[in-house]
Amino acid sequence: MLTQTTSRVLEPSDLDAALAVLDREPVANAFVTSRVQVAGLDPWRLGGEMWGWYEDGMLTSLCYAGANLVPICATPRAVRAFADRARRAGRRCSSIVGPAEPTTQLWRLLEPHWGPAREVRAQQPLMVTDRMPTDIAPDPYVRRVRKDEMDTIMPACVAMFTEEVGVSPMAGDGGLLYQARVAELVGSGRSFARLDDRGRVAFKAEIGAATSHACQIQGVWVAPEYRGQGLAAPGMAAVLRYALADVAPVVSLYVNDFNTTARRTYRRVGFQEVGAFMSVLF
Repeated sequence: MLTQTTSRVLEPSDLDAALAVLDREPVANAFVTSRVQVAGLDPWRLGGEMWGWYEDGMLTSLCYAGANLVPICATPRAVRAFADRARRAGRRCSSIVGPAEPTTQLWRLLEPHWGPAREVRAQQPLMVTDRMPTDIAPDPYVRRVRKDEMDTIMPACVAMFTEEVGVSPMAGDGGLLYQARVAELVGSGRSFARLDDRGRVAFKAEIGAATSHACQIQGVWVAPEYRGQGLAAPGMAAVLRYALADVAPVVSLYVNDFNTTARRTYRRVGFQEVGAFMSVLF
């Protein structure tokens, strides 16, 4: 057992202790928890390292260091240690994302070495619900995307990602990793869409991270020609119904603070703001 205040890369034998930290904030930590529950702490399977911060021999804070750098239950002292480790390792991630307060502190320490960022989204409301809305009927045409519909859903996913993040997911490796992730969601029954009479996607969303405690809706998108026609709220209600019935008792999402239309839609469906995330995009 460690008896001093320190940080280190966690090993597979640290899994139970890491899960105990993640379980302290099951909604905010759903993304990382879902990965750890599937892959454990082996860096190759996890897709990155898990750093741990110890206070008097007890694991108290984590930081996932993979494609994203994610502080988890991170105290100010832990953030400083994680920032020092990240600075020495060099930037390998495409974004820093996590609860706004520790992520702000982490970026403040890393910006002199890693900056400038392509974009900083300092306040992204975290929204949560555990029930269906009483005044929004789920869209009956929103359904699970079938495995043989990858060619149908993929262009919509690429359009959503490019619009949301500002770069195409097809860059770099030609989109192989992104296509694999979309296929994983489709294959697990967590990709949903409404198709129009021409077989094109009018509305889509996915249930991304999922644990037994909480899941996270992501990738919400309405095709440009259908915006303003009232598809978003019933579509979200339909995905929410699937999520609550089949995945987890609590459903969350986070949204850009400047996206007032989306925030209004999510509130109509019953989501309430309970905190904020921050994203630093490179």
